[in-house]
Amino acid sequence: MTDQHRVTREAGPDVIDVHAHAVLPMSLGAAGAAGPELGTSPDGRPFYRVGDYVLHGVRYEGSPFMDVGVRIEAMDAAGIHRQLLSPNPLTYFHDLDARTAAGYCRAHNDAMAELVRTHPDRLLGAAQLPMQDIGAAVAELERSVRELGLSAAYIGTDPGRRLDDPAMDALYEAAVGLDVPVFVHPTPIGAGGPPDDPRMRRFDLDLLFGFAADETLAVAALVFGGVLHRHPRLDVCVSHGGGTMAYVAGRFARAAQVPRAWVPDFLRENGVEPYLRRLWLDTHVHSERSLDLLVEVAGTDRLVFGTNFAGWDAGGARAVEEVGGLMPKLSTNAARLLRLG
Repeated sequence: MTDQHRVTREAGPDVIDVHAHAVLPMSLGAAGAAGPELGTSPDGRPFYRVGDYVLHGVRYEGSPFMDVGVRIEAMDAAGIHRQLLSPNPLTYFHDLDARTAAGYCRAHNDAMAELVRTHPDRLLGAAQLPMQDIGAAVAELERSVRELGLSAAYIGTDPGRRLDDPAMDALYEAAVGLDVPVFVHPTPIGAGGPPDDPRMRRFDLDLLFGFAADETLAVAALVFGGVLHRHPRLDVCVSHGGGTMAYVAGRFARAAQVPRAWVPDFLRENGVEPYLRRLWLDTHVHSERSLDLLVEVAGTDRLVFGTNFAGWDAGGARAVEEVGGLMPKLSTNAARLLRLG
């Protein structure tokens, strides 16, 4: 244990990071021709292939994404005590046939459970689900929680259907019955491979802006679409502070106040704010001013610490420092969200 790790542990509750993706070696090739596949290009650059999408220049092997020993060392150096490991957003495979997707998710979740068992005091795992078939997704979530000991469901912002599609209610009901949260995170891959909007292919905007747009759409579906109203005990955590949610919350509220045919009665009666404050949101927003706005709009009772650990925009120890005195509250919240007692 590093000195920094020891000091942080003595100073308050364990620092819990809920936004940490993993690339699982045992899942490679589990989606058949779609991969995932690791390799090296003729020019010597590493690549990671998912279907027709190829990510060049990112070396997963030997990094915290794939090497648990490297991950634990990096967690110690950053002062992070526990992490919820989640699927790589590149490998949601929402466009695969249902049978192949179910097989991939089963292999992924088996590998995730095996990984977290190597460090049960440091790591927890989230289950990937075959969203092509909601019945299969419910069954896989039940297996993952009851048999494998995983701690959450993990889905995309656009898992092949709208988040407020009535067909999704069975999954939400299952999560409530199993007493696990549902995490929602975008993918940079569009329906046909790379991002569908050609404007998003410039300047890495699929990551810099596309994620925020998708997360805001997810918030709208959960609130306007009545998911949180229909499932009052459901815990949903949206990545990156809910995208632009804090900035557009006033416009959302105004829309519910002005007569519009699509506004449901529960929003006319209750307003938007109670539902926005029902959402769990991670603090991976990169800016003190953005975090201040998020706290002002969402409050602190359902904010949790997230880093995108080891990713292109992760902050390591700096991410811990950025939230400052808010960390004890974030840690307590994360323990509550993940049912850590």
